[in-house]
Amino acid sequence: MTVRRLPALTGLLVLAVLLTGCGIRATEVPTDYGPAPSRVRCSLAEPDVSTQAAPGLPAQVFLLCGSSLVAVDRTVRVPDGASDSGRRVLVAQGLLDELAAQPSAAEKEAGYTSDVRRGLTVTGPRSGDPEDTLRLSTDPDDLTSYALAQVVCTFSDSAAAEGDGSVILAGPADRSARRYSCTDEVRARPGSNEPPTDEVAGG
Repeated sequence: MTVRRLPALTGLLVLAVLLTGCGIRATEVPTDYGPAPSRVRCSLAEPDVSTQAAPGLPAQVFLLCGSSLVAVDRTVRVPDGASDSGRRVLVAQGLLDELAAQPSAAEKEAGYTSDVRRGLTVTGPRSGDPEDTLRLSTDPDDLTSYALAQVVCTFSDSAAAEGDGSVILAGPADRSARRYSCTDEVRARPGSNEPPTDEVAGG
């Protein structure tokens, strides 16, 4: 009888070892590796036809998305026959208005915002300023670092400036104009990298 029971006992022992040795428990809670990293898309699912269809001069403005500046398409209306200096100011004001406007529904969904507030205006140079100076109604130093980066990078990449990656700005007070540059560092982290500046000689 004892000999006949050995295979059954051996089978039970093997089954017990398999059940306890596999290391898998049906009720074990999976390891928590933390929440999935959040992502801001910062890209439009489809081109914004409302900006493409608007009449005017094609341009780009830099909006905020995440912690960076991202260029988006806009149009600026400039009357025919404007002089070079007048055209520069008109383009600059149109760009300021676009920066201060609410992003479109598609842009909001993609995470775009702007730190430029409504009411900001621009005029041309005063006597003694370099001829391509743009004077803002608010001193550049009084703008937030994000707003200043948006204005500088938008202007420097447009017909409002000379197209060399910089723009000459001044405030309403009688002070020297300064050249502001839009760099890769400013575009990547506008909150912690303000546009480099240099004072410029009068025209």
